[in-house]
Amino acid sequence: MNRTVVLLSGGIDSTTCLALAVSSGENDVYALNITYGQKHVRELKSAAAVAAYYHVPYRLLDLSSVFAESSCSLLRHSNKEIDHSSYAEQLKKKGNEGKVGTYVPFRNGLMLSAAAGYAESIGAVRIVYGAHADDAAGRAYPDCTPEFVKYMNLAITEGTGGAVSLEAPFISCNKAEIVRRGLELKVPYHLTWSCYEGGEYPCGTCGTCRDRIRAFEINNARDPLIYPG
Repeated sequence: MNRTVVLLSGGIDSTTCLALAVSSGENDVYALNITYGQKHVRELKSAAAVAAYYHVPYRLLDLSSVFAESSCSLLRHSNKEIDHSSYAEQLKKKGNEGKVGTYVPFRNGLMLSAAAGYAESIGAVRIVYGAHADDAAGRAYPDCTPEFVKYMNLAITEGTGGAVSLEAPFISCNKAEIVRRGLELKVPYHLTWSCYEGGEYPCGTCGTCRDRIRAFEINNARDPLIYPG
């Protein structure tokens, strides 16, 4: 079996990646979660719950000190408010291209670099993460683009002497397509968390909540999470 590390945040995309890796029956799967100093721990709890559901080993790493100087609105030391408009609206203000306010500086690059070291240490041959077309659109999250995946894979492969590679199985998919695949795989979406706020229930209005709600609607499916109103 191929030992595989899935970068698991506890959200829809990474959870579906984990389900895909497990369902193939060809992988010895490990889940790696990374805390980066975010404002809440809901997604960390979700990641642990998802890993337990799939009975895969779970590891949590802390990279929060790297972002101590960042003012990104997702970070607990930041005094910036999280933007509750859609990603499309946020991009429109930037001429349809540019980083959104919830972009954490090179977060995926750092996480994947850490994942590469972890993967090689445990004898894993690949890393899987949930970058997708919606996050790449307009370079809202430049560390989710096909170009980033291509060159990050090259760096990881070269840097590990060919021992580890990077895969992003949903890089050409939008979130609705990811949810469609997840529903086919019977992914436990009730365990996941997407909201940038950390309340008892998801806010339903931040960019990632809006994307999630719309993805289920497009699939004529019910999101198992409860939203206000």
